[in-house]
Amino acid sequence: MNDVANPKPKSNLKTGLMAGGLAVAMVGMGFAAVPLYRIFCQITGFGGTTMRVSEAQAATIPVSNKTIVVRFDANQRDLPWDFRPERPTDTVSIGARDMSVYIAKNNSNQPVKGMATFNVSPAQAGQYFNKVQCFCFTEQVLQPGQQVRMPVLYFVDPKIMTDPNTKDIEEITLSYTFYPVDETKTGS
Repeated sequence: MNDVANPKPKSNLKTGLMAGGLAVAMVGMGFAAVPLYRIFCQITGFGGTTMRVSEAQAATIPVSNKTIVVRFDANQRDLPWDFRPERPTDTVSIGARDMSVYIAKNNSNQPVKGMATFNVSPAQAGQYFNKVQCFCFTEQVLQPGQQVRMPVLYFVDPKIMTDPNTKDIEEITLSYTFYPVDETKTGS
């Protein structure tokens, strides 16, 4: 006699385990997506993410006689700070290291910790915009009323001139946004 009404218990168990494993894998991928995307952007410059290079790497870059305008933008979200570039634009030789300074002032009566995020536009220029030193690499703490000058040491890679997608770019905007650091989430 063929028992069609009672499915095999082993088959149900196997299907249940496979579905559970798939659910766990999907949750794991959800948690891994943000750091993996950040790494991808840092490697490729995707989405206007800048490159980070060492002083030794920067010293090997040839300097071109062609120049490009770099515009500096500053924003803050939910911080009692004034935040602005010292100079809004600079014309730099492609390949030459240059420095820009941002000014931040804490207008509150208590210490405030912030972290800057950044991007470059147009986005395709991100892979050629290299930072050697930047305040955005670490959290910044400003004491009550404190004003600081925060430098960014950077250069534009000469390869920007040979990439068909970027060779006609005449201006790059480097934009920073400072956000408060939530002490309860960082454990600091």
